[in-house]
Amino acid sequence: MLLPYLEAGRIEAGCDEAGRGCLAGSVFAAAVILPPDFKNEDLNDSKQLSEKKRYLLRPVIEREAIAWAVGIVTPEEIDKINILKASFLAMHRAIDQMKVKPEHLLIDGNRFTPYPDIRHTTVIKGDGKYLSIAAASILAKTYRDDYMNELAKEYPAYHWIDNKGYPTKAHRDAIRTCGITPYHRKTFTLLPEQLTLDF
Repeated sequence: MLLPYLEAGRIEAGCDEAGRGCLAGSVFAAAVILPPDFKNEDLNDSKQLSEKKRYLLRPVIEREAIAWAVGIVTPEEIDKINILKASFLAMHRAIDQMKVKPEHLLIDGNRFTPYPDIRHTTVIKGDGKYLSIAAASILAKTYRDDYMNELAKEYPAYHWIDNKGYPTKAHRDAIRTCGITPYHRKTFTLLPEQLTLDF
């Protein structure tokens, strides 16, 4: 069972992102405040769950959370500021939208840009340790998957319906054959044989 909180009696928001390692698409992040007595035996790191289970858990999280929000940073912004900063910015944007202000942030990972006036704790593999981070990982992942499924209708050649923008063989083969789309991250190494691409 995952832990319900880091410290009892304070309002903690778990934060996680999805899409950091993708070649295309925005990066998404979510922030979730769960009630201290929240229990769900199915809730786990989104990477450990089937797609079906993630989508079953999403409405449960949204209904039972004290507050939740999703933040998005576009490929253009990623190219300007780099993916690490973009991941933190997406988390900040999620926190900005929360209807309840958290007293503390639990951040998945080992680094974070501090959010104004809210202390934080970074937790390596936190989505497999704390319920609120696991909940945030599920929201970030499912909302990003919905977004990539929509883009896949516009650009079916890149197989985003299957790879969600990650660097699979089919995705890279499509870049070789068709070039890039407006949704590709131009600062990423899109093809292994090209350390830099000229645009």
